[in-house]
Amino acid sequence: MPDPTVPPTPPVPLDALLARADLGLRRIAGPADPAAVVHWAHTSEMADPYPYLLGGELLLSAGVHIPDGAGAGYFDAYVSRIVAAGGVALGFGVAPVHDTVPGALVEACEMHGLPLLEVPPRTTFSAVARALWQLMAQARTAELRRVTEAQQSLATAAARPDPVPSVLQQLARRLGGRAVLYGPEGTEIAGAGADPGEGTRAALAKLAEVVRPSTRDSSDARPSSASDTVGGVRLVAHALGNGEGFVLGTAAPQRDAGDHTIASVAAVLLSLLTGERHSGSGAGRSSALVRLLLGAAPAEVAPLLGGDRWRVVHGRPDGRAAPDPVAASALGAALGSALVDVTGGG
Repeated sequence: MPDPTVPPTPPVPLDALLARADLGLRRIAGPADPAAVVHWAHTSEMADPYPYLLGGELLLSAGVHIPDGAGAGYFDAYVSRIVAAGGVALGFGVAPVHDTVPGALVEACEMHGLPLLEVPPRTTFSAVARALWQLMAQARTAELRRVTEAQQSLATAAARPDPVPSVLQQLARRLGGRAVLYGPEGTEIAGAGADPGEGTRAALAKLAEVVRPSTRDSSDARPSSASDTVGGVRLVAHALGNGEGFVLGTAAPQRDAGDHTIASVAAVLLSLLTGERHSGSGAGRSSALVRLLLGAAPAEVAPLLGGDRWRVVHGRPDGRAAPDPVAASALGAALGSALVDVTGGG
């Protein structure tokens, strides 16, 4: 099973491939849509590529499958099957089979709205695929960096004197939208970020009710998260794990690959912070643990542990420096487990 804390490889804008001067690709038909993205490249010389496509591909072909004397009907059927399979674009290699891109293929791609890229003779299909993976690797690295920075900022916010508003402010800023904490009764306790409007606010509050567990009916199973889209705004609700009925809601204009991880870290931190306020020693101990992970001194968290005496144990590899507490906090929150153990002692 893939690690849920690692965002999937982001797709690459088709325009980014066209901008690669070393490839020399040229769009000769179809719309110039800046929102078009490619998930992978696939080479096929099948007359009907539909069964072999998953969707999101840049399909590469040298036209080996095209029969002599093929007319408009052949190309119309071929392009329509690519579109039906979810293909993003068609890259047609000039040479060694065809000296130019068939005019009927250009017309079919224009009619079906499929971008058609001319691949020059000097550019191999392997070079196109390699360039795509390079761009994906760069995008993935940038996304991982963004997620890591967001985790660290959320962890730092949770250590401030006003942790709940601080975490919400950081989350709203990182998602580029609105973050709201709902109480057990469904009322908005705190919020941060731009106001998405009355209709979106109402839809987000309604979505929060979908995930809020019933405190009176233990058999009432609810999902831990739910999502919806209203007016182009992506809405997500996360039930906090303290069992008290708190819900984190977010509203953002777009959904990037790492946003789920960032929101999940915020939900873990808010679960500990809200649990501290509304339950007994168990939540206090959890809150003490997260504050220790954030680098707080034992004396600062002692009141949260009650009157008993506790021993704090820090583990680290031999011969290595202690891990950065903020990074450790972010990683622990993302994994849903503690990186520092606090155990009772006499």
